[in-house]
Amino acid sequence: MTSPAKPPAGTMFKRPLGKTGLQVAEIGYGAWGIGGKQWIGADDAESTRALERYLELGGNFIDTALAYADGHSEQLVGEVARRTPGTVVATKIPPKNGQWPARPGSRADDAFPGDYVISRTETSLENLDMDSVDVQQFHVWNDSWLGEGDWQDAVAQLKRDGKIRHFGISINDHQPDNAVKAVEAGVAETVQVIYNVFDQTPRDRLLDACRMHGVGVIVRVALDEGALSGTITPESTFDQGDWRNMYFGGDRKTELQAHLRAIESDLGIDVSQLPETALRFTLSHPAVSTVIVGMRSVRNVERNAHLADGRGLNDVQLQRLYAHRWDRNWYNPAE
Repeated sequence: MTSPAKPPAGTMFKRPLGKTGLQVAEIGYGAWGIGGKQWIGADDAESTRALERYLELGGNFIDTALAYADGHSEQLVGEVARRTPGTVVATKIPPKNGQWPARPGSRADDAFPGDYVISRTETSLENLDMDSVDVQQFHVWNDSWLGEGDWQDAVAQLKRDGKIRHFGISINDHQPDNAVKAVEAGVAETVQVIYNVFDQTPRDRLLDACRMHGVGVIVRVALDEGALSGTITPESTFDQGDWRNMYFGGDRKTELQAHLRAIESDLGIDVSQLPETALRFTLSHPAVSTVIVGMRSVRNVERNAHLADGRGLNDVQLQRLYAHRWDRNWYNPAE
């Protein structure tokens, strides 16, 4: 990847969000954790300071969702974003049928009937206290929904009414190929997808399709829910009720260690350099517009903001990391 000049202090390098006309910071703010419901330990005052600091440092892209603590994340995001012109806010509509992820054979009208798409968007706008949201996304997706139901009419109506500017899809966990048809059909202006050193499946088809069709790519889980942060050890514990007890359940924390040590050995880095390496890996693909990172503290914002400098990894580093692909789905409970 070409390495442009490092931006001045207080700015972050921006990339186009597909053909939307929006320019977004390479490092985006992922607002799931600040909801405080599944990631236990968030403090609203610190979360607000972290959001403010992210914007002060030149960040401009915040991703939230109605399902994040029943709108509490949206409320925190809106409070800060309203005070900062130029902030790009993306949110998501949860499926009406409550199926996470969308199941094969499910119908569009069960998950996203048109009247529901409109009403849930209006609820999000109330939480955000905004008249319009920059990017509205479906929080799950099946490519079989193309041509089904009236959701596309609802999206078009929301655009005509000025309630959303752009529409995107948040792809089911570890199912990047399940949105290729939507990308090729032009129904999505953005896609949000898991992409990291371990889950490299978007490189198989999706990222090239997005680049070809001008679809913006929002990468989530670049640190594999913390696995690639270097802070998870066999002794790590999480608060009761924290969903990471499931994600890192069974022997997974121990199983992870060999993979981390292998990455460190192959790249000649130590554990403290893992998170930067992992984030720069995702940013090295030219199809990627932004990588959203969960940052619940000012310290984490400041730690990650400097990575938005337009610089990816070199070809040797990338080739070595490609060999560390590790296909597995830890969103399924450990046996």
